[in-house]
Amino acid sequence: MKRKIFIVGMGPGKEEMMTGEAIAALEQADVIIGYTVYLTLLGKRFQEKEMLSTPMRQETERCQLAFKEAEKGKQVAFICSGDAGIYGMASLMYEIGKTYPETELVVIPGITAASSGAAVLGAPLNHDFCVISLSDLLTPWEKIEKRLIAAAESDFAMAIYNPSSHKRKDYLMRACDILLRHIEGERPCGYVENIGRDGTKAVTCTLKELREAEVNMFTTVFIGNAGSEIINGKLITKRGYQIERNTDICRNN
Repeated sequence: MKRKIFIVGMGPGKEEMMTGEAIAALEQADVIIGYTVYLTLLGKRFQEKEMLSTPMRQETERCQLAFKEAEKGKQVAFICSGDAGIYGMASLMYEIGKTYPETELVVIPGITAASSGAAVLGAPLNHDFCVISLSDLLTPWEKIEKRLIAAAESDFAMAIYNPSSHKRKDYLMRACDILLRHIEGERPCGYVENIGRDGTKAVTCTLKELREAEVNMFTTVFIGNAGSEIINGKLITKRGYQIERNTDICRNN
């Protein structure tokens, strides 16, 4: 019988924002493996489980650890924030899994920041949209720039991941400068910090104002398309429905 590793998308980390399937996989696991911060976010419910981790930048070692634990006969849950298949570890697990043919991988989806952040802001991704990461750790900045330009020229709404870090403080400003060459400065935008966690903060603004915003690595940025607008403080990207408004006509007899 094949061994199994469950690759679990845990969303922002709050139990209320995990799927029932994700919670079941964690409850059935003998060992939970993940980045230290994500293990901490799991809270008290799973603290009696065996938990293993590797530091940041040791993602490959973390994946290999999961396969080695599975080889010992343990039920393994390998956790990622958000969704494991969206800037997560699912693809790396499959790559490494080529050398572990007796281990089956099962991906359990989670709520990614584009979805959870959009819900806080209103409905910024309610039409065609794309997701772009500004992290150039694994993707050359030249390619990121091309993707930003293509998204702007195609009039996609955008969700921007990894807009800033200690080493990339000006990347959002650089991205906005690229977009401002193709999009008007008054384009409705917004951003959400600490989605689904303590200290959640949501801001709506224009693209020009977004350029000056100070954001951190826990922020997800949203840029509207040509049909987006801010309605009652919420960022809304319209589908294009024609709304008929009823008008009461009063007649004097």
